[in-house]
Amino acid sequence: MKIYGVALLCACFLAGKSIGHLLGELLGIPGDIGGVGFAMLLLMGISAYLRKRGRFSAESETGITFWSAMYIPIIVAMAATLNVKAAFSGGWTALLAGAAATLAGFLLVPVLTRLGAKGDSHDNPEH
Repeated sequence: MKIYGVALLCACFLAGKSIGHLLGELLGIPGDIGGVGFAMLLLMGISAYLRKRGRFSAESETGITFWSAMYIPIIVAMAATLNVKAAFSGGWTALLAGAAATLAGFLLVPVLTRLGAKGDSHDNPEH
């Protein structure tokens, strides 16, 4: 059922946010550190485990796919907004680190595109 996929997504999100807050407390930072990332890792790991065991139906996967198309980008955008606010209040070091990571991401897009194109040409019998 689709509801099982949605329930798995919600459980992973709550667990990820809890882990992120716990990590923040352990490091002395008042906030969530990587909660959305932990949630995505949990979701990928648990769904792969369930698929391997034959306990993850196609309908359950549809529930995750449906919400991932809307929900996950919204949560990532919300987390990015919080990170920008923290960077502005954190001073120049945080701003420079964010700018460097963004620049590195932009510079890696062509490299990853070329690597992906090489992998696609081997899979595609027309080339």
